[in-house]
This record gives sequence, structure tokens and C-alpha cells, in this order.
Amino acid sequence: MSLRINGWLLVCSLIFLPFTIKAAPAFVTKPFYASSMQEIFALRQGKPFIVGLWSLSCSHCRDDLILLASLSQQYPQLDLVLIATDTLDDADTVQTTLATYKLNKTESWVFADDFTEQLRYSIDRRWQGELPRTYFYDASHQARAISGKLDAAQTRNWVHAQYAR
Repeated sequence: MSLRINGWLLVCSLIFLPFTIKAAPAFVTKPFYASSMQEIFALRQGKPFIVGLWSLSCSHCRDDLILLASLSQQYPQLDLVLIATDTLDDADTVQTTLATYKLNKTESWVFADDFTEQLRYSIDRRWQGELPRTYFYDASHQARAISGKLDAAQTRNWVHAQYAR
């Protein structure tokens, strides 16, 4: 009798198993609020990281994404945070674009407030919104900000100095 019940349970579990298992997405683009930079810093105490600000409509941003994707593959321990300055309505397109550049395991955010000046101010009081904008934070969180397209050699040198230990 117990063999018959165990067999029945096995059959039922095999039938319903495909409906209960769902693959987790590779990443989820989070909404970026004025307090989000505090969260980003808190998770990286004593660690170097890069914050890349970009937009779907920015052609030079795509060049930077190619470079950063290459460095992420070369240095798997590279801590890269990408913040799209688009809107929450664009979150799916942001995710698809990042997947195209093989950045689907990268922490990703998208602006979540129409008051973009406040969001920019929370990142850097001096930032006026020009893109691309990249911040290189060393382990003590001293930042070097770059506006415009990244210089590949300088970026590779910084990443190598931080992560090739």
C-alpha cells in the first residue's frame, strides 16, 4: 500500500514539477531613487568599483558598454554598476540592451523619478547630466569622474591596478 502511494506521489510530482520551477532572470534592473547611491556605497565598503551612467539614446554610451563588457569578461571580479538615465518605462529595453552587450550579470538601475536633477545631485552635485559619465571609485571610495567616451587604455589600466592582485 505505501509503495503504491509513494509511486503515485512520484508521478504527481513529475507531472506538476515543470509548473513549479521557474528560471530566475539573469538580473533585474532596479529603480534608482535619490537614496540609491547610499545603498550602492553601503554594499561596497572597502572595495573598488565603477559606476557607469548611460542612456539608450546615447551612441557614445554604447561604445563604453562594449569596453566595460570586455573588461567584465577579462576581470570577472570587476564590480560594475550601470545606471540608465532613461525612465522606468524603459526598464525592459535597458535589460535587453545590457544582455546584447553580455552585461546581463551586471548590477543595473534605471532612473525612477521625473525630477532627474535630484537624482543627478544624489550621484554628484557637479554633474549636469552629460553622458556617458563614469565614476572610478577606489577602495577608499575616492572617485575619479569622466564625462564623455572612455579612453580604453586608461580604463584598462585602472581596472588592472584595482583587480589584478
